[in-house]
Amino acid sequence: MSRITSTDRVRRMLAIVPWVAAQPDGVPVDEICRRFGIDRAKLLSDLHTIAYVGVAPYTPDVQIDAVIDGDRVYIHLPQFFDRPLRLTPEQGLGLVAAGQSLRAVQGADDDGALARGIRKVAATLDVDPDATIDVHLGDVAGDTLARLQRAIGEHRQVELDYYTYGRDERSRRRVDPHRLYSDQGQWYLAAYCHEAAGDRIFRADRIRALDLLETTFTPPAEEPSLGVFEPAPDDPRITLDLAPAAQWVLEQYPTEAQEPRPDGTVRVTLAITARPWLERLLVRLGPDAVVVEADPALVGARAEAAARILARYDD
Repeated sequence: MSRITSTDRVRRMLAIVPWVAAQPDGVPVDEICRRFGIDRAKLLSDLHTIAYVGVAPYTPDVQIDAVIDGDRVYIHLPQFFDRPLRLTPEQGLGLVAAGQSLRAVQGADDDGALARGIRKVAATLDVDPDATIDVHLGDVAGDTLARLQRAIGEHRQVELDYYTYGRDERSRRRVDPHRLYSDQGQWYLAAYCHEAAGDRIFRADRIRALDLLETTFTPPAEEPSLGVFEPAPDDPRITLDLAPAAQWVLEQYPTEAQEPRPDGTVRVTLAITARPWLERLLVRLGPDAVVVEADPALVGARAEAAARILARYDD
């Protein structure tokens, strides 16, 4: 049996949970295994994980309750599932599209709770849930995605001509590609980078060119984590006071400290790995961001970037 990815595992459990929850008398373990093509050990492991799924403050009323009584499984959904959601049309359409993808999982019930919920949301939006939905995921050059998929399938190394936004530079990277995935409307490549000697994430639309090499590699026993940005201890830091109009930064970028201020601003500290990235951010934020304190290597970043921009207009 081929190794299932963590993403496929989550999708499978998202299909299993509503189907079992809709059976008030529970479902035998073996029946779930046959229906969804999962072995007993993996199912029991996933059901154990479900017990930790919920939202803050993580009290019993906001967590999924999975019970194995003898050889039967019972799943009780949290109380907040009983409350109607107020969705925007965009959120509703996204819910329909995500729900339809789950219906493609082996064992998903075409007439179960998930399918009925999708039809109700689609009817409210006046859309056909079975219609094809076109999703635009970045502007990736030519056959880049197809060639990367081939490299992943054949375990072949790839040499990338890659543009690094943070440092505003292009470089050649030799990588072992592990996985392609989409997030926030963009395609990303998870790979081991030989130049960096570690796992890295590359945005596919910043790959200017690529060469499939004849050199092959052995894929890791476990899929590398897609990871979170972790600054080095010696990376320079900057502290900013962000006005309300600039506080989208708190959600979009990792921060090391956040302190709400009486005047409505938020004082935030960020680790900076590339000065060009900071320059673009500060110019974009304009007067909505006030520099409180900065590492000497970052002093004057906004003024110098603005001067270069003005010089281009003068030319």
